[in-house]
Amino acid sequence: MIFASTLFSRAVDPVVPKIAADLAIDVKTAALLSSAFTFPYAIMQPALGTIGDFFGKTRLMNISLAAVVTTTLICAFASNFTLLVVMRIVAGVCAGGIFPVGVAIVGDLVPVQARQVAIGRLLAVGLTGNLIGAVISGAIGDLLGWRGVFFSIGGFGAIVAVIAFFAFRGLSAAKSKPFNLAAVAAGFRSVFADPRAKVCFGSVFFEGIVIHGMFPYVALLLLAAGETHSSYAGIVIAGFGLGGIILSLSLPLLVTRVTERQLMLAGAAFAAVAFLLIAINMAWYIQAAVFVLFGLGFYMLHNCIQVHVTDLSQTARGTALSMHSSAFFSGQAIGPIYYGYAFAFLGVHVPPLLGAAVILIVGVICARFLRHRRPIPALVERS
Repeated sequence: MIFASTLFSRAVDPVVPKIAADLAIDVKTAALLSSAFTFPYAIMQPALGTIGDFFGKTRLMNISLAAVVTTTLICAFASNFTLLVVMRIVAGVCAGGIFPVGVAIVGDLVPVQARQVAIGRLLAVGLTGNLIGAVISGAIGDLLGWRGVFFSIGGFGAIVAVIAFFAFRGLSAAKSKPFNLAAVAAGFRSVFADPRAKVCFGSVFFEGIVIHGMFPYVALLLLAAGETHSSYAGIVIAGFGLGGIILSLSLPLLVTRVTERQLMLAGAAFAAVAFLLIAINMAWYIQAAVFVLFGLGFYMLHNCIQVHVTDLSQTARGTALSMHSSAFFSGQAIGPIYYGYAFAFLGVHVPPLLGAAVILIVGVICARFLRHRRPIPALVERS
């Protein structure tokens, strides 16, 4: 289910120019389809996290995936940009009940000392979906157009939704409990009582703006360099996911040899170097390699932050993860708007340089202020 849901997240980016051309709109306007998905995703996270805590996480995941699949299939037949935007908004509202809730389930089932590796494995599944989604989106976009992208991914999601409905019936995570408004308020208080919350949520907010906000413009940057194929943009974006997969496969070894602080600083440094190389606007195949480094650096930092988020509250973990996702996707919603104006007024070179500075600052702050409350073997004992 995580794999299927993440197919949707980057699938639109490689075909943004094709949507703009077909519907006779500006490319900058078409890129806002990303914000149309991520902004409602962010807004709904606190509510979805509470729903998952009280009424059942697996039940919420099933309903959410079914809704995302339905809206995606409607997008395949949309005759105007307005309907596309509306369906992407609805999909964004519902999609927040899948991956963040899956991470919360891991927090319920896995002890904290093994949680970083477990989350890394879940992340590998999601990143594989991101990688394949970007690649096949670009290829399908070249062969069948942007409508074929929505139809193909929506059809696959429908199959997974049916399978997941039966597979989740025997899964037992944290039990659902009667809704209680006072308990909801107490859950939010317990999350923000931990001083790490502000650092975690603020950090992923800026990650979302400067890193993920750039993805809808990858195809546009390649177009400015003379590359018109959507498949090339898909391959470049897929490199980011490949970098994350490399990290996920390496985590069991890394957590025994590298401190968490070192992971965060190295991740920020790798992402900053990638930003500097992106600013040069090299050939697409070199950019694909750069995006592998980009993804590796981002997920080295982001995975460490996620582990801290799962430890903010033992009684409202779904709420903590939902606030984390809300901050992250708020940044992703603002990012395309920021980059639209930044590229227009500052050119193609300056915005990535600013991104490098921001991610370095984020990495230093996280390394300085994120410390676990309890000693965790092989994870923070040397940090």
